[in-house]
Formats: sequence, structure tokens, C-alpha cells
Amino acid sequence: MEKLRTNHISIAALASAGVLWGLTVPLSKLALPWLAPAWLTVIRFLIAGPILALIGRRGLRDALRPSVAGAGAFGFGGVLILQNVGIARTSVSHAALLIGAVPVLVALIAAARGQASRRPLIWLGYALALIGIALVAGAGGGGSSGQGDLLVLGSAVLSALFIYGQPRLLGGRDPAAVTAVQFAAGLLVALPVALLTEPTPAASTSSGSLAAVLSLSLLGTALPFWLFAYGQSKVSARLAGAYVNLEPVVGVAVGWAAFDNPATAVQIVGALGVLFGIVLSGLPSESESEGVSGGEEGRRSTGRRPILSWRPAAGS
Repeated sequence: MEKLRTNHISIAALASAGVLWGLTVPLSKLALPWLAPAWLTVIRFLIAGPILALIGRRGLRDALRPSVAGAGAFGFGGVLILQNVGIARTSVSHAALLIGAVPVLVALIAAARGQASRRPLIWLGYALALIGIALVAGAGGGGSSGQGDLLVLGSAVLSALFIYGQPRLLGGRDPAAVTAVQFAAGLLVALPVALLTEPTPAASTSSGSLAAVLSLSLLGTALPFWLFAYGQSKVSARLAGAYVNLEPVVGVAVGWAAFDNPATAVQIVGALGVLFGIVLSGLPSESESEGVSGGEEGRRSTGRRPILSWRPAAGS
């Protein structure tokens, strides 16, 4: 019963993170007229990082590892810079749906590592999500460009690599502390890029832009990354990745409703395909159906200690 309750809490955390991430593309679109892409990344980390460091302060010592920081440099710093630059050059709807490629990419990485699920319904879910993405992105949208789409897709590739490798770093560590260290590493990547390539931002004269940046830092960065790290520490990378597809569903809906991005019948069908694909790709794999956790499965196949287990840091 306790295991089932923990799993439900983990899924709720992952789903909440996906929904909150759906707000990041629209909020970034509102913030970019004030802050250039790299500076927006810097500000997000500067606000969100200390909050998570305070929450996970008892686990910071254990989280201060080169592997943890290196993953954050690329998985947070690199991803958000590419994503912000891409968002500035494409539409909200296109960016949100292209980010939806992340779960499929995670599954393909797992397949390349010999860890793919053999359940046809799960792969059908990935296929439906990809087709849905293609329908929405291919049907056009206001303010989109091929260059912007490619940059957002590049951020999705880095994000998938990060999600696949993150469980090893979370094992036995406080998720808030790990995320705080990775935000700091991402900041060290983003700050030189901002200083060398972008003008120093002036004080905001728009209350809307300021509100968007604050919302993006708190509701689109600190809270969802923490929730996702917690959920991912409890389940497999494949299952966690499936909930990333909630981000494009929410993002594209906001794009249609608030940014006047055109919504054709083909795009609506594509969005529904993405949503149904989430349901199928989130089904348990063979080992999960048999009650074998990701950590137990990894231990049986590799002989090493579980990489997906999690326990609170000492004293927390």
C-alpha cells in the first residue's frame, strides 16, 4: 500500500511538472522583449537556484559532485539557452510541440542502450505523439521559422540525454539539492554567453515583462524542476519522460488562446494525437507490470546498485 501511495505521489509530481512547464514557452515569449535569451536563462537560475538550495540545504554536500554539475551545465544551461534562442525565432505553438519530441528521444536512447520496452502499445504511443507533433508543426503557425524550430529541437535532444542520465545522479540524494547544484552549473554556462554575446539588460519598464520573468523563474523553473526530479527519483526514465509531453499540450493551448497562433483542424487532430500518445507511452513496461522497479531491473541486468532509488538526505 505504501509503495502504491508513493507511486501515485510520484506520478502526480511528474504530471504537475509537465503542466507547469507548459507555461514556460508562453511566459518566455512575454519575457524575451525585455531580456535576451541567455540573460533570461541567467535570471531564471539566479532566482530559482537559491530557493532550491535553501530547501535542500542538508543534502547539498552530497550533491556537490562533478558529475551532477556537469549534467546541469548541459542539461539546464545548454537546454535553456538553445530553447530561448529558438523560441525567439519561432511561434509558441511550434516550440511547445517540438519540445514534445523529448519522450520519444528518451525512449530511443533507452532502445540504443538495450533498455527499451517491448510492449507495442507503448511504442504506438510514441508514434502517435510524433505524428501529432508533425501535424501541428507542419501545418504552419504565426511567427515560425525553420531555424528557430531546429534550435528548439536541439534543446529537446539535450533534454532527452539529460533525462535519461539523471536517475543515476538522483540515486540516494536529495532532489532539491541536486537540482540546485545543477542550476548553479547551468548559470556558469549561461552567464559568459550572456556577457559576451548580448547587451546588458536595462531595467524593465513593463510590469508585464517583469511579472512574466518572475512567474517563469518560480512556476516555470524552481517548482517544476524540483517536482520532476522528485518524481524521476522514484520511477524509470522512460515513464518520467512520458509526462514531458504534457508541456506541449498546455503550451500549444496557451499559444492558440493567448497569442493568436492559428489553430487549424489538422493541428487540433495533432494535439489530440499527442495527448493520446501520452496515455499509451505512460503505460507500465513488462518489468513494471510484474512489480519490478527501475532500480531492481537495473541491478538484475547490470549487477550494480540501483540507479533509480531515492532516500532523503541524512538529517532531512
